[in-house]
Amino acid sequence: MPMDTNPEKKMKAALPLILSAALATPFLAGCTAAVIGGTAATVAVIHDRRTTGTIIEDQNIKLRVRTLLSEHPDINSRSNISVTSYNQRVLLYGQTEDAALADTFAQKVSKLPKVNAVYNEVIEGARSDAWDYSKDTALVTKIKTLLVNVKVEDFDPTRVKVAASDGHIYLMGLVTPDEGAAVVEYVRGVSGVKRVVEIFEYVSP
Repeated sequence: MPMDTNPEKKMKAALPLILSAALATPFLAGCTAAVIGGTAATVAVIHDRRTTGTIIEDQNIKLRVRTLLSEHPDINSRSNISVTSYNQRVLLYGQTEDAALADTFAQKVSKLPKVNAVYNEVIEGARSDAWDYSKDTALVTKIKTLLVNVKVEDFDPTRVKVAASDGHIYLMGLVTPDEGAAVVEYVRGVSGVKRVVEIFEYVSP
């Protein structure tokens, strides 16, 4: 897939996305947090190997999937399914009372517009609670921070998407083979990580 290589062009095209990120920052956090959030979004967009259009489409896909889940209470009420999309490839993760429910939902997601692939990593078992979610959030933050220690030439940690559920780590992104191998090896050694699932797409160095 073609990649944007002109930072100025990409910055202009991404202004709506950056503004949305800033506006999504909780109001009570104040102006400083909004500026920081907008800056982080700016950096991520400029360094992303996806085109700006694909970045926006990934956001739209997540909204479509969440809407679809809300339209199926028979699945939603018995599952705790989270979703992310990267380069129009959808990852479903979390827990469900019955694996068949997750399989059914994954099939429905695969039929949504612009979805190129679906990875169903939803596990049959007890649903996580708020405490589990907070631990996963903290683990994702720790991993993202530590990825700066991956020693591969020209590696940019903002190009790796990290998701977590009950200590299971899911890695997405457009990376080179060397980057992907180094990231997986590093993340496996992070305290609190139970399992690493690699869902990278590989690009030429």
